[in-house]
Parts: sequence; C-alpha cells; structure tokens
Amino acid sequence: MEIGIDKLGFYTPHLYVDMNDLAEERGIDPGKFTVGLGQEEMAVPPITQDPVSLASNAAEQILDEDDKDAIDLVLFGTESGVDHSKSAAVYVHQLLGLNPKARSVELKQACYGATAGIQMAKGHIALHPDKKVLILASDIARYGLNTPGESTQGAGAVAILVSASPRLLALESTSTYYTADIMDFWRPVYSSTAFVDGKYSNEQYIAFFHKVWEDYQEQTGRSLTDFAAIAFHLPYTKMGWKALRTVIEDVPEEAQERLKNNYQISTKYNRQVGNIYTGSLYLSLLSLLENQDELKEADIIGLYSYGSGAVGEFLSGKLQPGFKEHLQTAVHQTMFENRERISVATYEDVFEQTLPTDGSEKQLQTSEDPAKICLAGVNDHMRSYVVK
Repeated sequence: MEIGIDKLGFYTPHLYVDMNDLAEERGIDPGKFTVGLGQEEMAVPPITQDPVSLASNAAEQILDEDDKDAIDLVLFGTESGVDHSKSAAVYVHQLLGLNPKARSVELKQACYGATAGIQMAKGHIALHPDKKVLILASDIARYGLNTPGESTQGAGAVAILVSASPRLLALESTSTYYTADIMDFWRPVYSSTAFVDGKYSNEQYIAFFHKVWEDYQEQTGRSLTDFAAIAFHLPYTKMGWKALRTVIEDVPEEAQERLKNNYQISTKYNRQVGNIYTGSLYLSLLSLLENQDELKEADIIGLYSYGSGAVGEFLSGKLQPGFKEHLQTAVHQTMFENRERISVATYEDVFEQTLPTDGSEKQLQTSEDPAKICLAGVNDHMRSYVVK
C-alpha cells in the first residue's frame, strides 16, 4: 500500500514588503538581502492573522466534504503556537468543520514539527487505510525591527493531506534522521522573539544534512543521480544551496545541472514569502511541483528537513501519475498576484500592532483582511475567529 501526500494547500498574508525597500530604509546594500540571502519579498501578517488562521486558510483551499469526513487525525506543527496548553489543531478542527471523531494535537521541534507529523501520519494510515490525516505547518517568523534577523522574517502556512493511494507524492519507507542537543536557535517561554547563533546554525544545518544524507545512501544504495530534485528546509533561500553544493561536485554534469536548476525553481515561493519555519520545506516542495513542468511520473524527490536544537531528517517520495492535475497552482498564483506591496513605514506600523497580554478585550477589524478566516479578537483571555 502506498501512503503519501494527496493534496497540498498554501496561504500567506496579503501584505508584503520588498526587500530592496527594506534594505534602503535600513541603510544596507540590497544585495545582502536579494543575493546574499536570496530573498526578494517578505510576507507581513496583519494582526488579524495568526498561525491558527493561516493554517485554516491553507487547509480550506484543499479540503472537500469527503476529506473532512475521512480526517480522523489533525497534527499541527508550529513553533509559534498561540496557547501553552490548548493545541492550535483543535482551533483549526472547529473552524474547518472536521469530523468530531478525531484526534487533534500540536507538535513542536522548531522547523521539524511538520515532518514529524508526516511520519506519524504514515503509521496511522498504515493501520487505518480508509482514513486521512491533516498536517498543518504554520508559523510567523518574528525577530523584531532593526534586528539582525529581521530580513529572514516571514509568515505563512502549508496544509498537507496524507492518505493511502496519494495523488501527488508517494512517500518511501526509508528515511534517515539524527538528533543532537545543541543551542543554535531557541525561544524561551518568556520571550516573544527567538535567540539565534546564525553562523553556528548554518554550520549545523549543513552538518546534519551530511549525517542524514550519508546514512540514506548507505541504507538505500542511491546517489544524487537518482533524484530529479531535492527540496530543502529554507530559513532563507541560499541556505539549502550551501548544503547541496557540498555534495554535488562529484556528480556527472548533467545531474548537477538538473539538481541546480530544480533547486532554484523550488525556492521561488520562499523568495516571495520569507521564512515560515515548519512550512518552509513543504513550501519549497510546492514551489517545485507547481513551477517545474519537466517533472514526470515516478521521478524521485528528496526532502531535507531541519529543526534547530536540533533534529534533521532526509526522506524521499515518488511523483504519482497525473500529479499536476491535483495541484492548486492557479489559486496560489492568484494569491501572489493579489498581494499588496506596502512601504517600510506601513510594515513597521503593522509589526507593532499586538494583542493584549493582560487579559483586556480587543476586537479586531477583519473587513480589510481578504482572507476567508481571520482572528476576530480576544476577550476574557480567549481568542475568537471569524469565517466569512
């Protein structure tokens, strides 16, 4: 029985700032952002969007009534959850009107959470092949104005429907993973922003890639020539290339060019959105599938997942017959086309709008947010959402 990704949805806020504008305002050479990091635009979430609403909007794109009846497990990977106790998955479960006979849980391990969810989903579907699992990867990367990490912020969510007989990507049984207790990136419970040792984190991202890739080669006997493409977790779009280039030199030229070209295509959406933590790898996969017309049935796609702290995993899958027919390419293209470019001053104003932390009431104006599902306010310490 084949198990894998049946549908992929994606949502990002309707506001963005151009990285050239941000660089100019900060007195920085724009090339540091657009070339050094590989970022072109950065999604800016209005106060009416949080990880719950982002995930709900991403999933709402792809689920039909049959899916909602068959989903009996919702796994929400995030590192910017909205509650220390109640899972974000429970909010989404209600907002989408899913089958109440379901489990709903939040998973956390930095940017690795959604990959853990996918592996859990595979086991669940193996035991219950008539059911489906909804994986949600949703985050707002927030470091602060005029901080070193500001240029690697972003916001968005990817929804992943896992099932038997998947129509997009059948996941293979072999995957390799590695864990080590390191402090390259972390956010204590008392802090609203993360702490990061950027140079060390880059080094560990590459080191973990080598560990899981070498293990994968030993277990499968495969080499890079067997892959049509490899999608990477992308905290910024140059990061994956830094890892890939360390192993690509001895590969035949034809395979090198294919992997390089497909890597660039896989970064298209990430360059326009920025870092979305748990969803970044799967946004890279989505960008590849929706923008590379030369991919074909049975092509093998590699996936490198990394979550600081740290856990890394290399997994792979085979593209399914007619996979292009089951993508939401037109929906996502329209979403990008309809976004609004805002000034740096407006971005700063939006950034500084926050919810109360003292239990006071706040009602939000959702009419200016075109999203179907929005955060409507906070009252008596409880968030409320609206489905338009």
